[in-house]
This record gives sequence, C-alpha cells and structure tokens, in this order.
Amino acid sequence: MAGAVTSRADAPARFDNLEAWFSALTQPTALTELAALVACVLLAWLLVRVASRAHLVADGNSILFGRRVIDGVLFPLLLLLFAYAVQALLARLFPLAVFKVAIPVLLSLALIRMGVKVLQVAFKDAPLVRALERTISWLVWLAVVLWLSGLLPVILEELDGIKWKVGNSTLSIRTMLEGAVTAGVVLLIALWISAAIETRLLRAATGNELSLRKAASNATRAVLMFVGLLMALSAVGIDLTALSVLGGAIGVGIGFGLQKLAANYVSGFVMLAERSVRIGDNVRVDNFEGRITDINARYTVVRATNGRESIVPNEMFISNRIENLSLADPRVLQSTVVSVAYDSDSELVIRLLIEAALKQERVLRDPLPGVNLTNFGADGLEFTLNYWMADPENGQQNLRSLINLAILQALRENGIEIPYPQRVIHTRPQAVPENRPS
Repeated sequence: MAGAVTSRADAPARFDNLEAWFSALTQPTALTELAALVACVLLAWLLVRVASRAHLVADGNSILFGRRVIDGVLFPLLLLLFAYAVQALLARLFPLAVFKVAIPVLLSLALIRMGVKVLQVAFKDAPLVRALERTISWLVWLAVVLWLSGLLPVILEELDGIKWKVGNSTLSIRTMLEGAVTAGVVLLIALWISAAIETRLLRAATGNELSLRKAASNATRAVLMFVGLLMALSAVGIDLTALSVLGGAIGVGIGFGLQKLAANYVSGFVMLAERSVRIGDNVRVDNFEGRITDINARYTVVRATNGRESIVPNEMFISNRIENLSLADPRVLQSTVVSVAYDSDSELVIRLLIEAALKQERVLRDPLPGVNLTNFGADGLEFTLNYWMADPENGQQNLRSLINLAILQALRENGIEIPYPQRVIHTRPQAVPENRPS
C-alpha cells in the first residue's frame, strides 16, 4: 500500500512520507519495538560494564573500552548486534517501524565511535584528530539522513552517470566515493589492529625490552598501513601495476632529494633494533642532556630536567658521538669541593662530609661516599666529596645543593672555618737620597 511502512524485513529502511512515519509510530506494535530496543540498550550496557570491571582491557587507551561504559567501541557494536537479532525476530511477528530507523542510526553510531576511538589511540594529541572526528561524524549523519529520506539512492544513481576513462579503466564519481569510503574503513581497521598490537606489546615493558617491542610495533604499523593503502587503492579502482613506475620514481627521489629523510627512518629502526639507546636512557647529544622519552621512526624526543624537550633526528644517534649516561649502568658519579682552614681537623672534616652525603636518601650506600684531600690551596685545604646516585632523571643540581647546605651547616656547628681568600702584600722600603751640596 502506498504511503505505508514497508513490511518486508529486507526492504529499505525508508518511509515514503511523514504521514506514514507518524502512522507507524501510533501503532501498538511500536511500543513493543521501543521496549525491545530499550532492553537491547540495557543488555549491552550491562555486558560492557561487567567486562570493564573484570579488567579485560579496562584502560583509557583501549579502543573497545573507554573511561566510561559508552565511551568505547564495544558498547555500540554490542547494541547493533542485539538490535539486528531482535529485528530478525520481530519481523516474523509484525511489520516493523522503529527498528527500520534504529538500525541505520545505531550503525552510524558504531562507525562514528570506531573512527573516533581509533584515531585517538593511533594519533595521540595530533592536532588534526579533532577535525577528522568532526568530519567523520558529519559525513556519517549526512549519509543516514539521505538514506532515511530516500534521496541517497537517487543521488548515487545520478553520480554513477558521470563517468570518465582513465587508461583501460572507466571511473565514475560514485565509484570514487564508494572507493574512498572503503579505503577509509580499511585504513581504520589497519590502525585499529596496529594500535591493539602496540598496546599489548608495550604493556609493562621497560628498558631493553621496551625498545625492542617499540621497534616491532613501528614495523607492524608500517606493514599494516602499507597493506591497507594497497587495498584502499585497489578499492578506488587504481591499477596497482602502475605503482611500479611510482616506486621507481620514489626510489630516485629518496636517492637524491630525500636521502636525509630516508637516513633518519633507517636510523630509527637501527637504533630500536640494536638498542644502543633506549627509552629511559639519560644521554647527552649536541650539548643537550636529558632523558629519552620517546623514539619514533624519524626522530627521538629528549627531555631535560628543566622540562625542555629536544627533537633530535635519529641520524645524529648513528653518525655522531653520543654520551649515554645509563647504557650499561644507570648510576652517576657526582662530586663537590669544600675548602677549610689549614688548622682544621682533617679527620673531623672527612667524617662530616660523609655524614652530610648519607643524610640524602638518593645517595647510594653501595658504593659509599668517599672524601679525598685533593689540594693544598692558596687559602686552605681542599677536600673533594664523591658520591653516587641512581636516578639522574630526577635532577642532579638539586641533590648537590642539598648536600652543600648540609655540609655548610655541619661545618658551622663544629666551628670549622671556610676561609676567605687571603693575600699577603710585601712592601720594600724606598732608599732616601743623600743631601748633596749645591
């Protein structure tokens, strides 16, 4: 009947006009559909909540689970699955109205949530992520509105009539759009898989194991993105045999203009594979000292103790001399020089210096701090206090300052003088000239 809701289960989820829409919603069966839809929402919410509390993957960087129950991808996927099952069951009993609209809406919610979460996990803090999230949301909702209104098939049919020939292939705007959608879905799935592998590989990994797993994660993501790109190009309708010419051109470009960029990428994988520098190491590169916080394919991030970060190309770690302060041993030796008066008790001074160092918890007890009389200075005796620390990433000058303050207090309490610069000036008497007769 014209103007009524299509009753077949496989019919398009559209209404011919608004009158048919309101008429379908006033039927008693619409309340049954709404109750079934609410039951699907509650069941999906309950299952996700139980799974997150069971600590399956309950962390903020998970794609399936988010910080809230409805934040991850698992909730809209389960809701869509339950809605499909209930729709198939109810379609055998009476014509559907609510589920004809609910299914496309739930499908769009699942696609939007999946795209947003995958982009958030794969590209953390990237400035374009927010713009991509809004773009995905608007495009999906626009497609849903066009589909429910019945305009989408008409638009696609018109776009299919705009064709042109590229080589031996015939392309149309509809083919390009469908290929772009397929490419986006394929790349999102590739990013999802790579993000899941990276999360599992890097979980609870430290030191050498962290660097090796980081290398495996970067290689896996590169391979998956390359395979996804090939599938996307094939979906668009581009002949992959033409990539051989493109590959040769890229090779020539790398050999001439992009050799620095290629060297940085290769150096990054070499660093991660041979583990000459690792995440967490304290290094000094190009007169910049700090702790390595991240190793990417092209560059390495070095963070100093004052909060400044240096973006260092990976090639510098391979071709230049780099000081790794914690490659074989994270311990760092520090020293401070103290000058006392010549009439001071040397044994008492040594004991006070060692006690001042041991008062600090960051100073290692193995090996113990040591004091040496290193110089007979112009103004007094010079003692050098040597001590070891195992956490230079927490700061080195702050520990030296605390020890110097403790030394100053101990010397003052024991009456030991820290001498001021002393200088002796010798004067010679001038000869008085004899009085000569004029």
